[in-house]
Amino acid sequence: MLTAADFPDGTPLRHFFAWNARRWWPDQRYRMLRDPVRLAAAPTRQLSDVLRQAVGNPDIAAHAAVFAAFEQLQSPPAEPRRVLVIRLSAFGDFVQALGPIAAIRHHHKSDQLSLLTTRPLAGFAEATGFFDQIIVDDRPKALDARSWLALRRCLRQGGFDRVYDLQTSQRTMLYSWLLRPGLPEWSGVAPGCSHPHANLGRDAQHTLDKQAEQLLMAGVYPTPLPILPPFGRPLPAELAKRDFILLVPGSSPQHPEKRWPARSFGTLAQALAGNGFLPVIVGTASEAPLAAAIREACPAALDLVGRTDLPELATLAQRARLTIGNDTGVCHLAAAAACPLIVLFSRASDPAKCSPRGRAVRVLAVPDLSELRAATVIAAVTDVLARDLAAG
Repeated sequence: MLTAADFPDGTPLRHFFAWNARRWWPDQRYRMLRDPVRLAAAPTRQLSDVLRQAVGNPDIAAHAAVFAAFEQLQSPPAEPRRVLVIRLSAFGDFVQALGPIAAIRHHHKSDQLSLLTTRPLAGFAEATGFFDQIIVDDRPKALDARSWLALRRCLRQGGFDRVYDLQTSQRTMLYSWLLRPGLPEWSGVAPGCSHPHANLGRDAQHTLDKQAEQLLMAGVYPTPLPILPPFGRPLPAELAKRDFILLVPGSSPQHPEKRWPARSFGTLAQALAGNGFLPVIVGTASEAPLAAAIREACPAALDLVGRTDLPELATLAQRARLTIGNDTGVCHLAAAAACPLIVLFSRASDPAKCSPRGRAVRVLAVPDLSELRAATVIAAVTDVLARDLAAG
């Protein structure tokens, strides 16, 4: 009888078996994999074959084949199916979900795909072109019974056949209860869901690895890195025929320790301008004082803070030579735009769990960003640009 030890460390089936071994009521797929009689039955011969190939095999594709075989055991669904993706939170988190969303869209190319998200992200989500419908979640307060009932009515009227919960929070677990009885197929961590992300160590995983494994266990594989579709907004006139580099001096106002000092960005901007690049400062309107401090040191820098919406920011990132910034959403956007990126981390966040991933991403991590010297960042800029030029 198979156990977690039959699969290599770090592989999805090892995680799946270890998670289920700890459960009072294991996943039905686990029970089947542990039952030689059921595996030998005619309808599951393919499952038996791919399972045998996954034993002792570190190749993730071999593990994905096992979960895909489970999906093939189900009766062919009526077409098109109605599928819901849930991704509510901050902009950077939403951008990191674009790879998983692309994988879901490809897997359900004949189905109707809806998104439940928050109002500030709805326009950007629609512009990506992945979704047939955007549902706005105004995040009801705990005692706002009227809003909770309205959300429940909206979700139930959707008639969803499957839900991919990419938020996997306490709030979205609560949302699963709004659909009971009759909970549709659900990929996530909600109690009793049909396709749990069965990994005891999921909290230690990088966000992208966590979501990719969650989808693999729901039969969706492979999951690409986040990538933006072309947005094609016109560039500001000041950028015509200019080689420009984006500077992202802001971050969450609740975490000022995530910010490299504006004076250091100013020194960096001076160096970039001296080498023929136009430094372009981007961010929210509340970050205008940071832009002013940078322009005080480098008057040649272009201040676009508070002057761009999200699709315009995406266009800038897709056209820039490089982006340099703090651990914030715009840097995730730049990575998804395939823009070379240098991202600065302090002890306030762990790059092993949340750093952007993309074509050319360099992480500079120090405990205290006030101690990160501008010369260190300038040297990284020179190296990243040289490598990007060499790569063609």
